[in-house]
Amino acid sequence: MDADSVTVGVEEEFLLADPETGAPVAKNVEVARTAAELGVDLQLELTRCQVETSTGVHTNSSELAQELRNLRCSIATCAEKNGAQLLAVAIPPTVPDKFPVTDTPRYQRIAESFGMLAHEQGLCGCHVHVAVPDRDTALQVSNFLRPWLPLFLALTANSAIYRSADTGYASWRSILWRRWPSAGPPPYFESTQDYDAMVAMMLSSGSILDKKMVYWDVRPSSSFPTVEIRVSDVPATVEETVLLATLVRATVMTARMSLAQNRSAPAVGAEVVRAAYWKAARTGLDGDAVDPLCGRIVPVRDLIAELIEYVGPALDELGDRQLVTDSLAAILARGNGAIRQLNAFRARHDVDDVVAELAAATLEGCR
Repeated sequence: MDADSVTVGVEEEFLLADPETGAPVAKNVEVARTAAELGVDLQLELTRCQVETSTGVHTNSSELAQELRNLRCSIATCAEKNGAQLLAVAIPPTVPDKFPVTDTPRYQRIAESFGMLAHEQGLCGCHVHVAVPDRDTALQVSNFLRPWLPLFLALTANSAIYRSADTGYASWRSILWRRWPSAGPPPYFESTQDYDAMVAMMLSSGSILDKKMVYWDVRPSSSFPTVEIRVSDVPATVEETVLLATLVRATVMTARMSLAQNRSAPAVGAEVVRAAYWKAARTGLDGDAVDPLCGRIVPVRDLIAELIEYVGPALDELGDRQLVTDSLAAILARGNGAIRQLNAFRARHDVDDVVAELAAATLEGCR
């Protein structure tokens, strides 16, 4: 397999916050307008306190990192010009009773159909797209990625503080997000026909309004010739986003190598994956994890080491083993977003300290 053909792109969602209070501010239209003047295409999200960036297509992790840094720096400047602060955080540490929904026909229809679920959003994730040759490959690769989704979540957890309180979870976003009827880990699909039948049922039942609302944490992209991995909180730093994207890309390559050898993905049971998800959301990088492939309980850092071994040949082909080794060592030593939030909060139990920590992490290495 030609590694350069397995390209990668990243979408990051961000919170717009009041620079003084840290509360979400409904300024995504204004920030997007300012970004457009600079030639940056910024997507509007479901609520008016969110924006989303999209990178180009990359074959090199260092170039991906540089574009992510540039985007964060540019959008932070656009936010500042409109009296807002850009925060890479998966849920607002301090929030109002509900969020104003962005005034587009589609988002208003979602709000009408799903009620408070839409108004309580403000959830920011990170989506990694990896190129695949066709839709059938995307579905088969999804089956291989399915057992590793909880580990990707644990690695990037960045939503420990909510409503000025310690949630008791590293990723509270993951818990809130799975209230949507189409969110969370997908079923194990035997064929594209099975997938299409499931989506058709969801459409006819009203649990989704269109195919873009297939919110599963790994899915064939509805817009690009890619498999899209959506499980992650938006990471606190660019370094964490690049680590996630690189590991996801290597895991997709490893899955495709298995498919080339006529090997099928293990059909891990839904309840095992569900337990692994909960454990990942609860503990993040601290403590134990559930290994969905065999149901055993292991330290999460040991499971990360097993993932590195599993995708090692792909990392070597990409030339990214050292990048992954160095980034992982730094993140495990310093802590991911959730750990940084908790450390900041526990010092004085003041949410302002959390917002300040997040603001610094968002632009770490960008300026």
